[in-house]
Amino acid sequence: MRMIAERGPEKLTMAALGRAVGMSSGHLLYYFHSKHELLLRTLEWSEDRLGAERARLLTRTGTARERLEAYVDLYVPDGHRDPHWTLWLEVWNRSQNAADDARDRQAAIEGARHRDLVALLAEGVSKEEFRAVDPDRFAARLRALLDGFSIHVAIGLRGTDRDQILSHVREFLDESLGRQRRS
Repeated sequence: MRMIAERGPEKLTMAALGRAVGMSSGHLLYYFHSKHELLLRTLEWSEDRLGAERARLLTRTGTARERLEAYVDLYVPDGHRDPHWTLWLEVWNRSQNAADDARDRQAAIEGARHRDLVALLAEGVSKEEFRAVDPDRFAARLRALLDGFSIHVAIGLRGTDRDQILSHVREFLDESLGRQRRS
C-alpha cells in the first residue's frame, strides 16, 4: 500500500517491490503469479481492515443515521491518490480482462460492503428513523453514488473535494431517507 501511495500502481513493478521487501521479483511472482493477483490480494487485505472498521462503526451506539454517515465517511476517499481507492481503480480497470475467479473475489468484497449497508438501512427503516425504502435497492443506488463521487475525489477532479462530496451525500440522504412521521 505504501508503494502504491508513493508511486501509483502503474509505476509499481515486481522488481521494485521485491527490492523494497527484500525478495526477488521471481519469488513475488511465485506467490502472486501476476501483478493483477498482487494488486487483488492487496485490495482484499485493505478491505479486510476496512471491514473490521465498518463492523465497529455499525455496532456502536447511536442512531442509524449517525452510523450511516460514519459508513459514508469511511467509504469516501481521503483525497487525491488515496491508496485504497487508487488500488480499487486499478483492480477495476484490470478486471475487464481478469479471470472469473478474480471477478468473483471482487464481487465478494463488494458484497460485504453491500450487506453491511443493507443491514444498516433496514435497521433505520424498522426503527422509523428513515423513510420506508427497499434497503437492498437503496443500498445499490447509494453505493453507485458513492463510487462515482469517490472516483472523482481519488483522481483529483477539480471541484470535487472530499468535503464537497460528503455534503452532496448528506443532502441526498436527507432528501431520500428523511424521517418518517409517526401517526
